[in-house]
Amino acid sequence: MQLPEALPKKEYILVVDDTPHNLHLLITMFTRRGYEVIGVSDSLAAVSTVKTEMPDLVLLDINMPNMNGFQVCEQLKSIDVICNIPVIFISARDEVLDKVQAFTVGGVDYITKPFQIAEVLVRVENQLTLRRLQRQLQEQNERLKKEISSRIIAENLLQEANEKLGRLVNLDGLTQLANRRCLDVYLDQEWQRLARERLPLSLIMCDIDFFKNYNDNYGHVAGDDCLRKVSLLIKQSVHRPADLAARYGGEEFVLVLPNTDIEGAMAIAQIIRQGLQELAIPHEASGVSHFVTLSMGVTCLVPTNDSDPSVLLTSADFALYRAKELGRNQTFQIG
Repeated sequence: MQLPEALPKKEYILVVDDTPHNLHLLITMFTRRGYEVIGVSDSLAAVSTVKTEMPDLVLLDINMPNMNGFQVCEQLKSIDVICNIPVIFISARDEVLDKVQAFTVGGVDYITKPFQIAEVLVRVENQLTLRRLQRQLQEQNERLKKEISSRIIAENLLQEANEKLGRLVNLDGLTQLANRRCLDVYLDQEWQRLARERLPLSLIMCDIDFFKNYNDNYGHVAGDDCLRKVSLLIKQSVHRPADLAARYGGEEFVLVLPNTDIEGAMAIAQIIRQGLQELAIPHEASGVSHFVTLSMGVTCLVPTNDSDPSVLLTSADFALYRAKELGRNQTFQIG
């Protein structure tokens, strides 16, 4: 008699939130979606549960007693056997510094409360898909080790698989631009190279004007579609292999432009602005236009060995702030 095929193992999600209503809602939502789910309301219990249960993904609140979510994530990332489990932060805190800290301690995504169920599901499924691909590549690597007798051939194939994995890990799931982790690594690399060569490095920081209003007015599904359209436009605005377009977080984007002076960077900013005008994405809830617009901060300097890329990021962020302060839908340059 032929035995029935084994059912695929359900993916396992750990939800950590000290608010009973949020915890119950998230558990119910994921259970109906077909996941195995466990919920805990205490940060100490969260660390213990991850060690014993080895979930496929952790959805983690920030504001909790004993330890906050950042401290919990740091502990998880310090333990070898669980450090690769993806952590998505979900919090009512919406400040840029909170989001930066979330990615700094090892988070892979950040969801702001009050959340939309569809958004949470898409973001979770994106990370679980990435984790499945990582496991598949790891399994493929193991099979290659067993099947290929030649060490040279095995090393070449493993290198190719690892490069593919690196590309997956470095992409933002929604926009397919480079993610924050990739941006930080690349910016540091180009900073050091251009410091040696004494050549300029420019940065463009972009922010979609009144994007929260856009989401409130059109919904988060339309908001994600808007982000994808703007991302593609930004990516297509540069053509040199050395130029990098990245999602900085939320509705913010960054262009890294090696060996580009301030005039060249401003020209690219104008190309982006013109392209966005031609796209004419409706935005009736904007305070500056009937269409989607960008505020942009542009900065340029020649890197030096006694400083680091944070100088450039801070300058671009200030230029973006000034563009917003002056009325949005415009570009402000420093350098």
